[in-house]
Amino acid sequence: MLSGLFTTALVLAGVVGAGIAVVGSQGKAPGPLASDRVLIIPKESGLTEIAELLQREGLIEHPWTFKVSALISGNWTKLKAGEYLFKARASQQDILDIIAEGKAVEHSITVPEGLTSEQIIARLRDNDLLTGDVIQVPREGTILPDTFKFPRGFTRQAIVDRMTRDQRRILNDVWNRRPADLPIKTPQELVILASIVEKETGRADERPRVAGVFINRLNRKMKLQSDPTIVYGLVGGKGTLGRAIQRNEITQATPYNTYVIDGLPPGPIANPGRAAMEAVVNHSRTKELYFVADGSGGHAFAETLEQHNRNVARWRQVESQRREAGKPSPDSNVDKVEPPPAPDNRTEAPGASRAADATSGDSETLGGNRRASADGPAGTRARAFDASEGTNRDPLLNRSYDLNSSKQVPALRP
Repeated sequence: MLSGLFTTALVLAGVVGAGIAVVGSQGKAPGPLASDRVLIIPKESGLTEIAELLQREGLIEHPWTFKVSALISGNWTKLKAGEYLFKARASQQDILDIIAEGKAVEHSITVPEGLTSEQIIARLRDNDLLTGDVIQVPREGTILPDTFKFPRGFTRQAIVDRMTRDQRRILNDVWNRRPADLPIKTPQELVILASIVEKETGRADERPRVAGVFINRLNRKMKLQSDPTIVYGLVGGKGTLGRAIQRNEITQATPYNTYVIDGLPPGPIANPGRAAMEAVVNHSRTKELYFVADGSGGHAFAETLEQHNRNVARWRQVESQRREAGKPSPDSNVDKVEPPPAPDNRTEAPGASRAADATSGDSETLGGNRRASADGPAGTRARAFDASEGTNRDPLLNRSYDLNSSKQVPALRP
């Protein structure tokens, strides 16, 4: 009796051993998949459902060998839902390991520098690989633009949480390395100025120099006169006008318009990247106070208004030649103020609003010149005019100012 049981046990052990050997051999053999394949394992799928799905999709030949392999290895309790990439001829064991380890396909989304929070959330909502909605649009300037990797089904709120967490960390690091003479009082002010720098130039090599211009203006108590602040004051989180700034908008009073207000606006006008924040604390140490598009996608910088006006004249010449040749300009006038078509016979004082052609209507579109004007008549003292000069609301009409000293601008007449 005992001898018979022992014999039966030996036979069963042999069968099991042989089965395991067969399963192990098949598990390591190249599979039937002819080319790389991405497959989604649905949530709450059990071992049987996964094995049958793999067979239907041509990744394995026998569901039972896959299930036995999973049971023997203990991986049957570790199988995870997700989107997986399986290589051509992947073995059964390779497939099992990928699913058990959760090596899901990673997608990426890039959030460019200089977008508003509303624009960033709109991008996340447009991405079909993400799920769920955002609880609340973050405050302007609290999101760190970057490229983020995520698996299919990752939540939009999780992306936002990561961006805000990264922004706090980077801002704290940059703020702690600020120079003692920086005319910025708080981390929030650093983000505000960085957002203006971000919107003014898309060139990495120009950021410190642009930041230096604004730092110099802050130190001299000059208005920043940044075109993007006009735009944000008009459209807020929408981010863009979709056209050039019109003349009557230059002096339109908003809390953000740095042609009207002194110093920094009350909040950021976009979400700057780390490079823009670094540019503020490591700004170029120059005496430059002006910059204008140079016709190549960059800017020409100047220390004096005379130098600046020469740069403006060159910009006009380049643009005129480009238009005559029918070539597109690398310097888009969208969301910018353009210079008048011909030089003005007036000069702008540092810190005064930009001069404009008095013969034009209030809604005339001006071109991409920052702080643009032209020299006055030879041998005469320069005069300073508000951008609304020539209108019935001009506070500087028929007034002259010493360009080397500060001035008090009277309130707009009702």
